[in-house]
Amino acid sequence: MKRILLLTAIVLSACAPSATEAPETVISDPLAMEEAMTMELTSPAFAHGQPIPVKYTCKGEDISPALAWSEPPAGTKSFALIMDDPDAPVGTWVHWVLFNIPASARGLPEAFPADASLPDGSLSGKNSWGRTGYGGPCPPSGTHRYFFKLYALDETLAINARADKGELEKAMVGHILASAELMGTFSK
Repeated sequence: MKRILLLTAIVLSACAPSATEAPETVISDPLAMEEAMTMELTSPAFAHGQPIPVKYTCKGEDISPALAWSEPPAGTKSFALIMDDPDAPVGTWVHWVLFNIPASARGLPEAFPADASLPDGSLSGKNSWGRTGYGGPCPPSGTHRYFFKLYALDETLAINARADKGELEKAMVGHILASAELMGTFSK
């Protein structure tokens, strides 16, 4: 009987992680888990958690609001921006995908161009409408939340203009140095 208990203990200890091994971690959102630090993302048009002015929606001029961000960490080579609406009835609706924003940038002007490739090297990805550039809030009903997510990256991404949110997120894995988020609301 002692032999069986000893053998069972040996087998069980062989299956358990050693003191020097880290337990396996399951990451549900790889982009959120790898961030080393955060930055601040703001807009002169609205404060975090506040309504986005009509001017920046489908009921107004449907132009992008100006954005500004704090100093990124050392080693930042580019930025990426995703704006989406997780409250859309068909699942998350992507309003804006922009990447390879130069590391020297500390913001984007109002009415940022929708061109696929911009003179500063920035590239526009496809939104849920299948086009490049900003598409403002336009919920079918109720109040929706719109998240502007900025990522400081340690490289310029080797993906093409018109990449969608999924392609951008895949390319960013392992390259995020910091992130920032600004959320605004809109009711139609």
